[in-house]
Amino acid sequence: MNICVVRHGETDWNRAGKWQGREDIPLNETGKQQAEYCGDTLKHKQWDAIFSSPLKRAKETADIIAQAANIPSVVTVYDLIERDLGAASGLTPEERKRLFPDGKYPGMENWDRLKNRVHKAILKCTDKSNGGDIIIVSHGGSINSVLAHLSNHKIGTGKTPLRNGCFTMLEYAGGVLKIVYYNKSVGEVDFG
Repeated sequence: MNICVVRHGETDWNRAGKWQGREDIPLNETGKQQAEYCGDTLKHKQWDAIFSSPLKRAKETADIIAQAANIPSVVTVYDLIERDLGAASGLTPEERKRLFPDGKYPGMENWDRLKNRVHKAILKCTDKSNGGDIIIVSHGGSINSVLAHLSNHKIGTGKTPLRNGCFTMLEYAGGVLKIVYYNKSVGEVDFG
């Protein structure tokens, strides 16, 4: 089974370098275009379902992709939500460095909890699809936690800045998730 994981399109906060965490920020015009490009790329393959984080930026991206790919509805899965960034939420890199020079952010979700939560959410989506190929729309931190886990930290958290609207392809077989590729742009993949 193939699992295409898409990072949501751009928001104004992405453009400004602010960490969004669980703040419910909508897509900007560039983000909507990125979602449309994703939909145009994904529509050439048969997908059985699309799942999304409940946050606006992910849900908007998923809705645009679903319409293009002729998928009747988006299933919201809460645990695909972005990492809770605690006190760092809404801050730019400069503000984070100034306010938290030790890099410790009060209230931030523990990395192991994040990784386990998102990994289980992806497996839950595979169960709901009965073996069919699926699309999952989530967030940079959430996706990177799973990439780090599956790659033994060779890629992912702290190593791989995922682009907005990028594709990561996972394969699920025999109860095991495997990375096929990650962080690919629209022009770098062909689902036709």
